[in-house]
Amino acid sequence: MKKTEIALIQYSCSDNLNENLDKAHHFVAKAAGEGANVVALQELFNTTYFCREIDQRYFEWAEPLDGKIVTNFAVLAKKLGIVILLPFFERKSAGLYFNTMAVLEKDGSIAGIYRKMHIPDDPGFYEKYYFTPGDTGFKVFKTSAGNIGTLICWDQWFPEAARLTAMKGADILVYPTAIGTLPEENEADKSQFCDAWTTIQRSHAIANGCFVASINRTGTEGGTTFWGNSFICGPFGEIIARAGEGEEIIRASVDFEQIEKQRQTWPFFRDRRIDSYDGILKRWI
Repeated sequence: MKKTEIALIQYSCSDNLNENLDKAHHFVAKAAGEGANVVALQELFNTTYFCREIDQRYFEWAEPLDGKIVTNFAVLAKKLGIVILLPFFERKSAGLYFNTMAVLEKDGSIAGIYRKMHIPDDPGFYEKYYFTPGDTGFKVFKTSAGNIGTLICWDQWFPEAARLTAMKGADILVYPTAIGTLPEENEADKSQFCDAWTTIQRSHAIANGCFVASINRTGTEGGTTFWGNSFICGPFGEIIARAGEGEEIIRASVDFEQIEKQRQTWPFFRDRRIDSYDGILKRWI
């Protein structure tokens, strides 16, 4: 697969899970109708970002991998003939829950899953209460739409995650996300956070010579404002598609042959001093 057409979908969610599913279903079908052959949804695509607070009732929203959510969208993937990247709240067993992304092939099969490795615990982002740290390791899926590296939100701040996923052969790193500003934060804070969020992911594209796609949600939930700005960038860090702050589908045609050109221009993988990185395995030196 030398080229692929990727679409990212950002939208707002409510406590009505059925409405959220219907909205996602509509947007995925629309993106496919516009020519996308891989469609990526936002983190926890069918719920609010419930990690804003600690409340045991939200565990009721989790579903197993063979539940109706994944099954429904696997059928949709087959019907539309596209790859769907589906991030959801997974119930593995009683007391064991993950922040998971299912990769659904165009024939409706499950290519595999990735479970979020880095789990934050900050005011308004109490994920450690809900999610077990991922046990899949960093993953790349060889799909009909290309070699897709799957990472989720907080993973995007760690260059080690991007590097290891790229080293496994990812053509594109995909980061479903839920990032926004809290009630006590202002417009200047939002601008600073959005710039940092964009910059770190563009740097992953450059350092690893691959494409990056990041999908954020929109809307206000319990005082937290999610500011969208989903984007796709190329291996030189150039932004080739970007959303605003509202509900939107963005789409781009990505040419994976650009990866070879970038890595010939900047041979970072050739020049890595793999004999000198022992310290990276320590918490601090």
